Amino acid sequence: HWNEALSSLDPTQQQQLLVAGSAVAVGGLLTCYYWVYQGTKTKRIPTGDGWWGAGEKPRSEDEKVFPFQVQTSDEEIQDLYERIDRTRYTEPLEDAGFQYGFNSTYLKKVVSHWRHQFNWKKQIAILNKYPQFKTNIEGLDVHFLHVRPPRREGQKVLPLMLVHGWPGSVYEFYRILPLLTDSLDSLAFEVICPSIPGYGFSEAPRKQGFNSLAAARVFHKLMERLGFSEYYLQGGDWGSLITTNMAQMKPECVKGLHLNMLTSKMKGFGVLFSILIGRYLPWLVGFTREDVRRLFGSVGFMERNVYEILRETGYLHIQGTKPDSAGCGVNDSPVGLAAYMLEKFSTWTDFNNRDLEDGGLERKFTLDDLLTNIMIYWTTGSIVSSMRFYKENFKTNIENRLDNNTGVYVPTGLAAFPNELMHVPQSWARDRFRNIYSYSYMPRGGHFAAFEEPQLLADDLLQFVKKVEKL
Repeated sequence: HWNEALSSLDPTQQQQLLVAGSAVAVGGLLTCYYWVYQGTKTKRIPTGDGWWGAGEKPRSEDEKVFPFQVQTSDEEIQDLYERIDRTRYTEPLEDAGFQYGFNSTYLKKVVSHWRHQFNWKKQIAILNKYPQFKTNIEGLDVHFLHVRPPRREGQKVLPLMLVHGWPGSVYEFYRILPLLTDSLDSLAFEVICPSIPGYGFSEAPRKQGFNSLAAARVFHKLMERLGFSEYYLQGGDWGSLITTNMAQMKPECVKGLHLNMLTSKMKGFGVLFSILIGRYLPWLVGFTREDVRRLFGSVGFMERNVYEILRETGYLHIQGTKPDSAGCGVNDSPVGLAAYMLEKFSTWTDFNNRDLEDGGLERKFTLDDLLTNIMIYWTTGSIVSSMRFYKENFKTNIENRLDNNTGVYVPTGLAAFPNELMHVPQSWARDRFRNIYSYSYMPRGGHFAAFEEPQLLADDLLQFVKKVEKL
């Protein structure tokens, strides 16, 4: 009936009708947005407090900051070699690539490099290149890098915290650190990179409940202990959520928030409406052509953003429910740990890597870099505690958490990398981030932005901070 009625009108009347209909739709969306905005007007979340060490909280805490260096022993390396030598492999299916997980034919090559070429002592020297420290916060020895820039006349230096995610570590930032600190630009950063408690060299919580909100509070306390009252934040993966929580918790301390993993609530009439018509009338829902390409591609929204995500999140369901069971195996087998973790560095860099027998791992990374990250987890025995972070964050419905229903009002910069697990258009991001200073469509790169494309991430972070400092 609609088509018949429309065809009975002359072209001018058809155009007027479409414009009027569009105006009504936009008006309705703006009205809905206004009421949603009014309903989530809370501008901060409570800071709270906690104690994650063994036993009861003491009356006073030791606030000393002490130097730290990564160390190893011949016994530790020999134990690793013996475990590697006892590995039992399963032959892969023919032409399976990485579709079933880490291809064991290529795994043997990685393990051979690990056993015969990889030099852990040499990599430790690289890890110790930057100053590292520990300090006890809420009962946990928190590890962090603290890298100061060389003094250059006329150069402005700003404090910046970088926060990693899973299955990453502070080593993800070793490529980007010199770009941020040793720069000839008019602006440079004094960088603090903490290890999330339970990851790598930071002590694991002894009590249940340590989630992103607790990590955000601990990291604010770290910055305060180091003498900073205002600072910038940057994060991806869990680092994105932790730094977002930091901005929600103490917005007066956060000069700017820069993220390379974007999130939105993905619910409500506005999002549903934009999914339904965004491919055909993108301008009506605030999409660009690039948004349409990334959201729908050639396969459609459901295939790209629902079925693909389901294929890639089996680990999340395991770690969000029973991390200690699966963790028992990968904590005991170095090769099992490598297969479990490195598969993410393959697929999350580019979904198309699943079709390759080598997973495309050496297209973006060196085996030495990948194995260094694995060794941080292996030598600290931290894989299980890192997996528990999922359980702690999913214990309650994350949709109902206060932070999920609180806007972010600090200046925000968003870097949308094309191979990130899911694309979030700026129109969706505004639902949470209310003060977006920059939104960049990055030309290449995936989930591990600082590790994959350090120059691109550094450039985008720098242009964002310059905007904030100027305005």
